[in-house]
Amino acid sequence: MLAISKFQRLPSGAAGQLLGSAAHVPKPCAGVGDHSSLIAGWTEKPFPVEAGVRKPPLPDPRTSIQTHPEEIDPLYLLACRLEWEQREEPSSAWELLAAAQSSHSDTRAHARALLASSRHLGGSIAGSCGTTKKKRSTAAEADMNAPYGLEIIDNCLECTHTRGGFFCGVSQPALQSLNLLSHKSVLPAGAILFVEGQSPRGMFVLCSGRVNLSTTSREGKILVLKTAEAGEPLGLSATISGMGYESTAETATPCQVNFVERKHFLELMEAHSEIGVHAAQCLSRDYHSAYRDIHDLVLTRSSAGKLARLLLAHSPTLGVEARETRIRSSMTHEEMAQRIGSSRETVTRLLSDLRRKQLIRLEGPTLIIRNRTALEALAV
Repeated sequence: MLAISKFQRLPSGAAGQLLGSAAHVPKPCAGVGDHSSLIAGWTEKPFPVEAGVRKPPLPDPRTSIQTHPEEIDPLYLLACRLEWEQREEPSSAWELLAAAQSSHSDTRAHARALLASSRHLGGSIAGSCGTTKKKRSTAAEADMNAPYGLEIIDNCLECTHTRGGFFCGVSQPALQSLNLLSHKSVLPAGAILFVEGQSPRGMFVLCSGRVNLSTTSREGKILVLKTAEAGEPLGLSATISGMGYESTAETATPCQVNFVERKHFLELMEAHSEIGVHAAQCLSRDYHSAYRDIHDLVLTRSSAGKLARLLLAHSPTLGVEARETRIRSSMTHEEMAQRIGSSRETVTRLLSDLRRKQLIRLEGPTLIIRNRTALEALAV
């Protein structure tokens, strides 16, 4: 009797057979556990009926209950909906859809109400809940930290980081064309954008972060030529000339970059003259910077002078009249050696000499220039 389905009801003759079999149950023997008196008491002494009160007729259990051929138990429909919502059971969904087309009005109404509240069909109830969840998730996404702590910009037209001197600081039509042809990506520190001597695939525009440009000798000695800041183009000269990249570009911090293929960038230069002007200005600045670096590296006689130039180059230009200048840099001794073309051991020894002469002082990762005039004299 417990194993019922959605359509199974108690058969018309089942109740009569059960009651009939109960009527022919043999009485237990007299003795211990004899309850025949109780049975007799119930059958022979009925409850008294007050005068004037008409006793309602008892229903005949053998009378069959007339049911509609397509009537389905509402509890069964509810179970189907739960199976569909929680376990993604497709057969339960088909049961609800079939019941929604039933000729029985109650079954059809129950099924359609359950379908209307389903989140799979975007019903009114689920739709409102879904809207609430969507709003919450949007708010949560706004509070979440972007990868590597960067603010991701997917559209150059909506970028708020553009400042004067940025390569992407062009008019709206040119910026829109650049946005359509660029591929944006976020990279961790230590990622290689291109390698020295590689055939140019295109140029990069650094949106945020810092990138080290370096060259390597045959013996494996690395010389860091420059640290590119946000807004600078990378690989521009090789992209225009078609020759191999002059240096290796490696991200020093997490960065967001825009990559433009070489053929598309050449088309942009032809279509928008201001992009060509920006490219010429960037190449001119790179030439001037390279000339100054060569002068400093070649004509400066001592490694101490090269290190002094490096420290002065990373010190703030504002407030130089102050007694002490603080430099907050994450460069290691190895990176300093790569920038001045020396060894790590030499840099460590030179920094110890500068501290002993009281030209600098170290406070954890912060380097403090105590005597800027003496350091500038050393850098000449």
